[in-house]
Amino acid sequence: MSSKTHILVVDDDPDLVESVSMKLAGNKDYRISKAYDGIDAFEKIKQEKPDMVLLDVMMPRKNGYELCNELKTDPQYKDIMVVLLTAVADNVQSTAYTHMDGKSTLADDYIAKPIDLDKLTEIVRDNLGR
Repeated sequence: MSSKTHILVVDDDPDLVESVSMKLAGNKDYRISKAYDGIDAFEKIKQEKPDMVLLDVMMPRKNGYELCNELKTDPQYKDIMVVLLTAVADNVQSTAYTHMDGKSTLADDYIAKPIDLDKLTEIVRDNLGR
């Protein structure tokens, strides 16, 4: 078993997943996995429980709010740190997502899109205590 912190990056935008993964991979203490929607992410979480999930909100098949709440209400997964990656604030008028969804989520933290990779790195480090 690796002593590296396992981070799962989940977003339906492959370019964002790649840029976030590359930025975090610069830290030798992190091991990065990738998923492109909530269903794919949950399968990966069941296979190999990560320490942290960086989770997009607006995704097909299963959105980030649904997956976050599933994880946080399941005793097996509730200790996984969840950081939401969200552009919802800018898109509330044009989506089915609401401010109440965001306020009721059980996520540990969030970062707004477009993502500042340095700020994201800081949030990851602060939440993981590294």
